[in-house]
Amino acid sequence: MNDLELMRRAIRLARQGEGAVEPNPMVGAVVVSAKGEIVGEGWHQRYGEAHAEINALTQAKEAAEGGTLYVTLEPCCHFGKTPPCTDAVLRSGVRRVVVAIRDPYPKVAGGGLRILEKAGLDLTVGVAEDEVRSLMAPYLHLLSTGRPWVIAKWAMSIDGRTASRTGHSRWISNEHSRQKGHELRGKVDAVIVGRGTVVADDPLLTARPPGPRTPARVVFSPSGMLPAECQLTRTIDAAPVVVFTHKGEGVDRLKSWKKAGAEIVALETTGHAFLLDALADMGRRRWTNVLLEGGAQLLGAFRDAGAIDEVWAFIAGKIIGGQAAYAPVAGIGVEKVTDAPTLSEVVVESCGEDVLIRGRVQRSDPKLS
Repeated sequence: MNDLELMRRAIRLARQGEGAVEPNPMVGAVVVSAKGEIVGEGWHQRYGEAHAEINALTQAKEAAEGGTLYVTLEPCCHFGKTPPCTDAVLRSGVRRVVVAIRDPYPKVAGGGLRILEKAGLDLTVGVAEDEVRSLMAPYLHLLSTGRPWVIAKWAMSIDGRTASRTGHSRWISNEHSRQKGHELRGKVDAVIVGRGTVVADDPLLTARPPGPRTPARVVFSPSGMLPAECQLTRTIDAAPVVVFTHKGEGVDRLKSWKKAGAEIVALETTGHAFLLDALADMGRRRWTNVLLEGGAQLLGAFRDAGAIDEVWAFIAGKIIGGQAAYAPVAGIGVEKVTDAPTLSEVVVESCGEDVLIRGRVQRSDPKLS
């Protein structure tokens, strides 16, 4: 196997940590002996536990001597939840290290590579770089923007409706699609809805069954005009509830939510700035992925603010029709179709009779991708 094939093997290993390692990145590692045999494999399995390199080198033991370490991200060189990985790499006796990308985290930022190079190891950097940047996009986005990666999700009929003209929407998607949505919830740091969704649907917003993460349940309500009691306020013990509102009347109206145990975050801004300030607050909490579930007004506001990074659209083979039926994304929208952002890395999956289309929003600034 060549360098590219072995790095892609490390990428597949890294994906197994999805939802369990954040705010750390998903990282995979492969150790090849001096004879060219794979003698160790590992991935970062859970936040606070051993990194991928440690797991792979531990499995390889003495067989790593004189061999090559393939790792998707530059080994760390600082004490965090675990000791520096560079120390373990040097102790292992490997003579070559192949890295996909440098780690932009300020406490690393090339420092790990410099340590290995100074020790005389043969370094190769940039193998499968684009694939690893795609894998680590949420981690890289959080570091570069200070905001979490926003995944917008909705279910709609084949003619683009999320509800009939009367507002009836249960169920557009099938059970398979809904279960896939719950699996996604169990891998993110927060599930976000707007005031309208709370009023109309009284959602629970938990992952059922639970996943590797317990997402916070977030409500955007600048006015603070929410029901005094609902499923969210009655189930605070199941998962945290955070409400972003406007200073003043919004806070005053949410006394019952605060009494129930919800966290109330008051912002001074309005409009798009309100959304971006809320996302910045989430970034300071080191939330890496958040799931935006609606409704249409909130999805539209995020779209208009350029704050959606990824889309999961479940499409059911139903034709609802009606000019007054509901669409998934409201807001102002674009003036010309040619101005609409497009998706890249599009994946189409079958969910029984439904279809899932998911992809990432292309941006002109690659640093924000």
